Amino acid sequence: MGERRAAKARGRRLPSRALLSGLAAGAMVAGLAGTAAATATSAPIPISFWTAMSGANGTYLNHLIDEFNASQRTYKVTADYKGTYSTVLSDTIAAFRAHQAPNIAMIFDAGTATIMDSTGAYVPVYKLMSQDHLSFSTSDFIGGAASYYETAQDNLDSMPFNSSTPVLYYNKKELSAAGVKPPATWGELAADAAKLVAHGQKCVLSSSGAYVMWTDMEEFAMWNGYPFATKDNGYLSDQGVKLEIDTPPFVDHLKLLGELAKNGEYLWNGVATSTVPLFTNGTCALYENSSASGAAIEKGIGSSSFGVAPLPTVTGDKAAPQNTVVGGASLWVMAGAPQDTYKGDAEFLHFLMSGASQAYWASHTGYVAVTKAGVYTLRQENFYKTDPAALVPVRELTNKPALAWTRGIRLGYLPEIRTDEANAIAAVLSGKESASQALASAQASGDQVLDQFAQQYRG
Repeated sequence: MGERRAAKARGRRLPSRALLSGLAAGAMVAGLAGTAAATATSAPIPISFWTAMSGANGTYLNHLIDEFNASQRTYKVTADYKGTYSTVLSDTIAAFRAHQAPNIAMIFDAGTATIMDSTGAYVPVYKLMSQDHLSFSTSDFIGGAASYYETAQDNLDSMPFNSSTPVLYYNKKELSAAGVKPPATWGELAADAAKLVAHGQKCVLSSSGAYVMWTDMEEFAMWNGYPFATKDNGYLSDQGVKLEIDTPPFVDHLKLLGELAKNGEYLWNGVATSTVPLFTNGTCALYENSSASGAAIEKGIGSSSFGVAPLPTVTGDKAAPQNTVVGGASLWVMAGAPQDTYKGDAEFLHFLMSGASQAYWASHTGYVAVTKAGVYTLRQENFYKTDPAALVPVRELTNKPALAWTRGIRLGYLPEIRTDEANAIAAVLSGKESASQALASAQASGDQVLDQFAQQYRG
């Protein structure tokens, strides 16, 4: 995938709501005071943009920024790479408290509920676009991207941007030699395991190292249409939310992974260990990971050696597949900036959501085009004919309109809950606990985290 693309173009906690609201009021006053100074000069008005994009993706992002800056003379956007997603979040909050927040911050999916509940810390993007009379609607974005970041009122407080979703990578040669096809269900995968092992395959399946809880808990729930937590996974309220992972679908799924692991047919070595080499070196024939991992996989195994298929569904679940949702990050406009910067924020985000920008971003990075205009542009350019694997995640995200409980995971302190999930998965794979025991423990611990979030953000 990456070679074709190259040839074609070449967590910490937030302070309480009350504290942030007070800080926002003070920051806005400071921003207003600085407006006159900003407009008194003919130099472009600076727009600061804190990101988690480095390496090739950082280069592609800077290209888009350069394109925007060259398209007009009023504003100049400058990207500032801050490190990991968690670092961007924590640095943004610290800077906001010091009245030095960036204009725009790239906040990862797991931080959405935390910052969304921090009234006064940000300017809702849908309101910003409206006041500047720029065309903007939740319906401009594809299904699983819009639903993850939309509010209960179907508005977008932030703008989806660098987004991906899990897919199933498969080794073409190994599956063909064993006489099997990419499994459509988990039952098929279990049955194919015996054939692959008989053929001499060491491992049948692996999953994302750092985000196995994303692929095999959260997206597993979305794709098969299962609730992950009460209150529609937290979309209806942040108060009284409880996890629903100690339930038969999740127990059965982890039990299956545990059985495969016991036989050496499923490998995962913890969140700190990359599992990409297990697939690229031929150890595992199947691999669940982000659609954005395609470039790294291609670099290790070659574009002709692997294929991409949708995630398996639960055997016998007639409602599945439902829809997946995005992982990655969205772009938030922070409060407290000089007033003359907000129009620049809006124009820059509007530029990024254009068909041309989204097509460039998706065709170079492996992320999906999050706007319908971007998907349309890529179709017009025959990108998906050249690289059909890139259409798999788009089809997953738009497979069916999201149900109330498959819009996404809107849980406070989600990074901590993910740690509980990962611990449960590790306990099952190691044989230390049964799936039921591990998930009961993870749910109890996760519910305590949700209670703490509810107390901090109540009222």
